[in-house]
Amino acid sequence: VQLVDSGGGLVQAGGSLRLSCVGSGISLGNSVIGWFHQAPGKEREFVASISWSGAGTYHADSVKGRFIISRDNAKNKVYLQMNSLKPEDTAIYYCATHGRPWSDISTHTDDYAYWGQGTQVTVSS
Repeated sequence: VQLVDSGGGLVQAGGSLRLSCVGSGISLGNSVIGWFHQAPGKEREFVASISWSGAGTYHADSVKGRFIISRDNAKNKVYLQMNSLKPEDTAIYYCATHGRPWSDISTHTDDYAYWGQGTQVTVSS
């Protein structure tokens, strides 16, 4: 079972990136998927989450209106479109699957069982 997240990079403030998360050896289609980020010296924080069907999403206040989480269950992928990036968005970004299938959206790291390796996002001012 493996999650692979990708798409990070270096971008100027105001720019955009799209992160991807793909499941290997695991079907993501029955799981809530979350994106989290962790900046140096800080705890891992919730960014966005999407229901197993894709019908429901929830975004942290800090990214609301700028980031959009989406999924394509046919491709076993989840995405995080990041627009209007700010230097304070700089962090390692991780995708994760909820520990229970068919669950509700959660913002708590403890509810997530499998994690990607992380992809670095750096926003320059």
